[in-house]
Amino acid sequence: MKNYKLSIEQVTESVAAREPIFHRPEFGTARTDFEAMMAPEFWEIGASGRRYSKEFILDTLENRHSKHVTDSYVVTDLACQELSPNLYLATYQLDQSGRLSQQSTIWRLNGDVWEIVFHQGTLIA
Repeated sequence: MKNYKLSIEQVTESVAAREPIFHRPEFGTARTDFEAMMAPEFWEIGASGRRYSKEFILDTLENRHSKHVTDSYVVTDLACQELSPNLYLATYQLDQSGRLSQQSTIWRLNGDVWEIVFHQGTLIA
């Protein structure tokens, strides 16, 4: 796949359509869909402060989506910054039915495919 240069506005638009990660049914709800969104080296730090492996997150998502999901998610203040060619940091505030957190996701554009490299959520007191 060929990498090509996007403007930061194009990146922000593409990433905004994908955040919050794993909660956009148009990008899939099956384990294979989630795995396709993740870079091979993906890992996450949860709101608890604990580090989670890719396998743990896939197991959790598979379990969560085995039932009907009705969560409410509102993203505000989304901003993107280029870290290096085709690697971007997205930050935003997430309101999960009154549970506020600051989120950050590192996205990589691999050809024309967006991959999540890293994610962290921090609760707002």
